[in-house]
Amino acid sequence: MTTPPLLTERAGPIAHLRLNRPELHNAFDAGLIGELTRALETVAADSAVRVVVLEAAGASFSAGADLHWMRGMAQASQAENREDALALARLMRTLDELPKPTIARVHGAAFGGGVGLVACCDIAIGVPEARFGLTESKLGLLPAVISPYVIAAISPRQARRWFASAETFGADVALQMGLLHLVVSADQLDAAVQRQAELLLKAGPIAAASAKTLVRDVAHSNDRDASDAANADLIARLRISPEGQEGIGAFLEKRSPAWASKE
Repeated sequence: MTTPPLLTERAGPIAHLRLNRPELHNAFDAGLIGELTRALETVAADSAVRVVVLEAAGASFSAGADLHWMRGMAQASQAENREDALALARLMRTLDELPKPTIARVHGAAFGGGVGLVACCDIAIGVPEARFGLTESKLGLLPAVISPYVIAAISPRQARRWFASAETFGADVALQMGLLHLVVSADQLDAAVQRQAELLLKAGPIAAASAKTLVRDVAHSNDRDASDAANADLIARLRISPEGQEGIGAFLEKRSPAWASKE
């Protein structure tokens, strides 16, 4: 029986998506890219899912591209390589824009596209032993497809260094740059991820889903008047929405809102 490249598990409102190619350090190929994209689209449409945890089996989080897959693509045409790259771009955008809060559980090395997955998640928690690298330039390539997300996570100045040098770096540097939000010991990783998920579950589902859209729109806006108007419209809609009314009412009545009850 073929081992599935991706495992999906549910723990109440939390969906765990686990990369499952441990013998290949969870390296990407077309199959894994397709499976993960479809799994993300499924959880996006599931109203019962409120938090998504992206994790991996084995020693590594993800080593990036599968060498056998890359060898095959090196023999393919430019058009075929473009289609292949667009599939990866679709995966990254689907994760980045997922209408659920996402947490990356980084227990081991992340290279190339693996760094892209970490950068696309809203929150990233890793261990001190985790290693990172954008090593494509050693092969005469660049992390082009994942670059919008990595640059947003670590800043353009940092990206210029790491994209060009292909140096690897540790969890301490990843934390300093903003690629990781938190570094904890390996025996505390699951507890830290669970604590973060529980904090997210206390937020209003619509508010949590809309948070990343707000950040993206404000960060990319060059029109301050339009941004002010859009933000005023957003808060006005939220205040009169059922979720906003419940949240404000619960605060004034000193009780937990309905969505924060045990599920």
